[in-house]
Amino acid sequence: MKLCRFKNQFGEIRVGLAVDETTLADLTSGGVRTITELLEDTDCVARVEALANLPTVQLAEVALLTPVERQEVWAAGVTYLRSKTARMEESDFSASAYDLVYEADRPEIFFKSLPEKVVGPNEPVGIRADAKWNVPEPELTLVVNSAKKLVGVSIGNDMSSRDIEGENLLYLPQAKVYDGACAVGPWIVVGVHEEEIRQWTIGVQILRNDQVVFSGETDINNIKRRFDELLDYLSRSQSFPHGAMLLTGTGVVPDEDFTLAARDVVSITISGIGTLENPVLVV
Repeated sequence: MKLCRFKNQFGEIRVGLAVDETTLADLTSGGVRTITELLEDTDCVARVEALANLPTVQLAEVALLTPVERQEVWAAGVTYLRSKTARMEESDFSASAYDLVYEADRPEIFFKSLPEKVVGPNEPVGIRADAKWNVPEPELTLVVNSAKKLVGVSIGNDMSSRDIEGENLLYLPQAKVYDGACAVGPWIVVGVHEEEIRQWTIGVQILRNDQVVFSGETDINNIKRRFDELLDYLSRSQSFPHGAMLLTGTGVVPDEDFTLAARDVVSITISGIGTLENPVLVV
């Protein structure tokens, strides 16, 4: 079951359910005001399935929005072997630290974005004007409710300035947190379990002047850590009154001679969810 937020032709923000590849059911007409209230429901799927006679709209006639409402957005790092290797390539200084994180019991977890700064589908993601090596990071996003329970999954783009991070590990917040640095959406898939999710693939394609300049794909099952392990560490000594989203790290990293440029288009696809597409803007 795929949920979304969308803006209709009258400028109203609504909650939708994907009926098929071209059609949405308008859940707001059935009394659903926010995605969050569905995520907080102990039986979200049953509640949606019980709604009847809902009007439908065509996807082509609406604008899909990020499903993030008031949720904090966090991120985990060095969860794929390729991600560890890429981080070690950033600098000799960082190499031993990332190697230790990959093998450690405690994962790397950091704050990524306030909800109001999250970019939605077709909105521009940012590359820093003071960075020279910028990359997208396609990531499965775990959706957590206020009870700290995994209730769904989405697509995330953890934009990164690798040269800034490579200069010094203490520069990680500047490399990861800035305007346009986080995109999530357009769908939240509910009613699926980790075993099924781990059968999916995640890939990224980057277009420049309508030409593919990078593409790559990996299996989500290559995430080293179990989802409940990541969420356990995220939730320790933390409360999430409106829920949270956790980006789970990347296993698809462009070669070290590649950097994003303004007007590139980044498309991230997860086989069980869909595609998140964003143009690139210098910020």
